Amino acid sequence: MSRSTALLLIAVALAAFGLHRALYLPGMLVGPPVPLLLIGFALQAVLGIAAGVATWRRAPWAPLAIALLGAAVAATALFEVILGVVALVGALGEALIAIVVALLLAAYVRRDGAARDAAS
Repeated sequence: MSRSTALLLIAVALAAFGLHRALYLPGMLVGPPVPLLLIGFALQAVLGIAAGVATWRRAPWAPLAIALLGAAVAATALFEVILGVVALVGALGEALIAIVVALLLAAYVRRDGAARDAAS
């Protein structure tokens, strides 16, 4: 698979993740509000879509957006534990996986930017 195809697939996956998290928001507005979860999922939606667009356009800030998305997923998982929504072990696993995957994706996307900068 070529590098441009891989970056396109990463961009689509990031944007799809952001849209998926955005679908959680209307349900959170019904009933008693939980601001921490609402902010966490809204941040994931915005950062997921922004990271997808940045990766697609090969923007220099794409790795930062991906890393921030991973941090937002990890923080939201830990908020869920504090609020008693999910179990500790599951949330810690989700947080760890989010951070590792985000850092690996950010490094892959950054490598493309570094190679492009070196060529110019």
